[in-house]
Amino acid sequence: MQAPSVGGVMLPRGNGATVRLSRGASLTDFAEKINANPASLVQVMLNLGEMVTATQSVSDETLTLLGEEMNYVVEIVSPEEEDRELLESFDIEFGENEGGEEMLVARPPVVTVMGHVDHGKTRLLDAIRKTNVIAGEAGGITQHIGAYQVSTSVNDEERRITFIDTPGHEAFTAMRARGAKSTDIAILVVAANDGVMPQTIEALNHAKAADVPIVVAVNKIDVEGADPTKVRGQLTEYGLVAEEYGGDTMFVDISARQGQNIEELLEAVVLTADASLDLRANEEQDAQGIAIEAHLDRGRGAVATVLVQRGTLRVGETMVVGDAYGRVRAMLDDKGNNIEEAGPSTPVLVLGLTNVPGAGDNFLVVDEDRTARQIAEKRAARERNAAFAKRTRRVSLEDLDKVLKAGEVQQLNLIIKGDASGSVEALESSLLQLDVGEEVDIRVLHRGVGAVTESDINLASGSDAIVIGFNVRAEGRATQMAEREGVDVRYYSVIYQAIEEIEAALKGMLKPEYEEVELGTAEIREVFKSSKLGNIAGVLIRSGEVKRNTKARLVRDGKVIAENLNIEGLRRFKDDVTEIREGFEGGINLGNFNDIKVDDVIATYEMREKPRV
Repeated sequence: MQAPSVGGVMLPRGNGATVRLSRGASLTDFAEKINANPASLVQVMLNLGEMVTATQSVSDETLTLLGEEMNYVVEIVSPEEEDRELLESFDIEFGENEGGEEMLVARPPVVTVMGHVDHGKTRLLDAIRKTNVIAGEAGGITQHIGAYQVSTSVNDEERRITFIDTPGHEAFTAMRARGAKSTDIAILVVAANDGVMPQTIEALNHAKAADVPIVVAVNKIDVEGADPTKVRGQLTEYGLVAEEYGGDTMFVDISARQGQNIEELLEAVVLTADASLDLRANEEQDAQGIAIEAHLDRGRGAVATVLVQRGTLRVGETMVVGDAYGRVRAMLDDKGNNIEEAGPSTPVLVLGLTNVPGAGDNFLVVDEDRTARQIAEKRAARERNAAFAKRTRRVSLEDLDKVLKAGEVQQLNLIIKGDASGSVEALESSLLQLDVGEEVDIRVLHRGVGAVTESDINLASGSDAIVIGFNVRAEGRATQMAEREGVDVRYYSVIYQAIEEIEAALKGMLKPEYEEVELGTAEIREVFKSSKLGNIAGVLIRSGEVKRNTKARLVRDGKVIAENLNIEGLRRFKDDVTEIREGFEGGINLGNFNDIKVDDVIATYEMREKPRV
């Protein structure tokens, strides 16, 4: 039914009806839902003070604003829900439904190691794996995510445990949180000599948010000053009460360096899993799970480490991982051996995908290649629209003129390329969280896995962007092209350095802040009249020094009489001088300003650029 116009445009009114839209939807998508003309919605947005095209992906706020204006309740569909609806349209069920009880078999627990930087997470993983991964790290930081399985004996029964190897620095918050969501149990590593630190609490909060049981590994008990009892007391304040204190959290004192009590820690993990969780899965259904990491291998193409959460993944099956798909050409276990199938809680390296998926993307096995391609394409389109909406800067007609003025809004454009999708995502997340005020905006134009290409340089050249290569270099003629086009390409192997340099660049782009610095004060002792120069103040310099061509204000009886004056002339006796110091007398000419009296004070100052902190 047509109703009274909105801003002069005849449109159907919603009467409180709900409209479900995906993130990054356009006005055309909205118009289809309410059977309206997209051009009329463009007019409505114009009347509301926003310039939006009909096919442009817009933000959630814009969709909500439009809905309120037209009396519709706009419901933004979450990515998870949208993905579920997409799969349902293909008659595919993704999630916890694994069939009846008779179909379920026990599976190994999936464990993430968390904790403060330098508390020994990597060394603990090293001790568990009996291999040295520390030597291959840049700056002592775990740069990639991997996964592997170990075996331990509990009550004379061999039990397997799957470890997800997540980076430990706060810059990888998003990846660590994602790791916890795919995890059954979290091991919280706390150094016995340091105790609870800020990142310990951060890691603890991630584990609690993911609702996973926690086993505490009190590391470095062999170091001088170690106090495991103190750690137990500190963690009590955060709700982790040790079993020996009447709680339900298992604490194990270990030394990762000495390999001490590692077996006891693994046993604690198994016992915690048995006591708190029902870890069973259906081995017979089509495989489903999550991508832990993915990268581009020069010889093998797109390679993804996936964790099978339910079902069994087999070589030759067709799978969809996020917006990537393909037939499983080969599978490798954590030791590099070729395997034919992988059951629940098994991490494997998969070859045969069309492109590099994102860390944390869900995967599922489908019957036909055509179905896989359609799902992947729809997911890619959805991600693209959501990204466009996120990047859109809301500008209203009221502040458009202000925004367009030079320097009002500045933007640093970035292109991020890395060797693994998890690292690229973490770096992008860290950079977008940099807080350098509202005057500067940071925008990631493109991110991807692999070497810096000529296409990246073209994009950077056309948009004045800086290219960041994280553990990758430029390939082919990209280096020469970057030099020719004047594109700044920066290479990093440690994430801290990238964040610090970009933050410095952002602060350099900020409009400078100035602060007033007082130079000196002069008391007027006498006023001389000059037919050529006007009134001249005979002064005694009370403090500091007075310089020619500096700013001044006139103070009379403690009140400012005049601001923004200029010291145009400065004399000592008959000589023109550039400055007069404290305790000396001289003459000051304030240009056209002549309202000066004896006992007035001339305060001089200059505006100095204030360094950003």
